[in-house]
Amino acid sequence: MPVEATKEERWTPYRHPQPQHSPPELVVPNVIPEDDRVWVPVDDNVWFRPLLFCVTRGYWMNLLKVRKAGVLSRHRHPLPVHGYVLKGKWRYLEHDWVATEGAYVYEAPGETHTLVVDPDVEEMITMFQVNGAMIYVDPDGKCLGYDDVFTRLEKCRAHYAANGLGADYVEQFIR
Repeated sequence: MPVEATKEERWTPYRHPQPQHSPPELVVPNVIPEDDRVWVPVDDNVWFRPLLFCVTRGYWMNLLKVRKAGVLSRHRHPLPVHGYVLKGKWRYLEHDWVATEGAYVYEAPGETHTLVVDPDVEEMITMFQVNGAMIYVDPDGKCLGYDDVFTRLEKCRAHYAANGLGADYVEQFIR
């Protein structure tokens, strides 16, 4: 059981240096950006917005935005994925549930699924933590390609270089 601190001690910041090799914290002030150039195109009417590229642990955090209905991608994850729906709704063809605004979704390692946004959804935005990779597959599981923290990082670098934000804009998200 922790020792009870005095009222004054509770409001006193930690007095010692942080660990020498600990990377700096990351605060993204406008998660849904005012500048649309921050959104990186994935497909027609589909974008992602990076929040964090953890190159030492092999995961990334991003927002996925979809405008208009469609099938996005069939993919498999070797590690867990966490999602939180900020706006709209979406589902997987392989399941009977719908992830609605405010929902948390845990995707188990090894599962293959196909993300769908239905015609009644004007816009969907979901925050995802993707660990490891997204392995794109055909309906029989044959590998068609992949994304990992490094391919996503390079997609951002190229997009920002081309749209005037500058290739180094992505550096702020790397830990």
